[in-house]
Amino acid sequence: MSDERLILRTSRLRFVMWNEGDAPLVQRLHSTTATTRYLPGNAPWSIEKAEQRLRGWFEEQARDGTTKYKLLGEDGRFIGRAGISRFRGEQFELGYSLIEEAWGKGLATEAASALADWFFESRLAPAFIAFTHPENVASQRVLRKIGMRERAPILIDGVSGTAFELTAAMQSKL
Repeated sequence: MSDERLILRTSRLRFVMWNEGDAPLVQRLHSTTATTRYLPGNAPWSIEKAEQRLRGWFEEQARDGTTKYKLLGEDGRFIGRAGISRFRGEQFELGYSLIEEAWGKGLATEAASALADWFFESRLAPAFIAFTHPENVASQRVLRKIGMRERAPILIDGVSGTAFELTAAMQSKL
């Protein structure tokens, strides 16, 4: 892994830009009903869907300077994706997804917190949002831990979700 592809580092995580051949990693990440139950479509991803998302992340990075990045553990092993990208062309949105083996270890909170700091230090915008499926209590807990506040519900692909927001002003008070 070359250092110029490194976006962000924490004590246990590395956020790096994807490589062209990473679609199988993306598909593996979203290959079970457990890892897709709260995502639109609610079904494991095909390799074609993984390739489509990967192309989208390259386009977002080129256009906006940010996207959902490949997330590696301290040992260099793939553990998921996490980042901030545009949502509906208007606002920036925090999102993450970890492989099941990485759940329950505080890594989602570590990733979300690091991304919030990076986002505001980069001055990409004065705020970002995140949203979760109403039943995704674990993700809601992560968002609250990093200081995000609940907003009005949001409708995404016909499913009502819980929307959260974090502003630079809110973060500076943490």
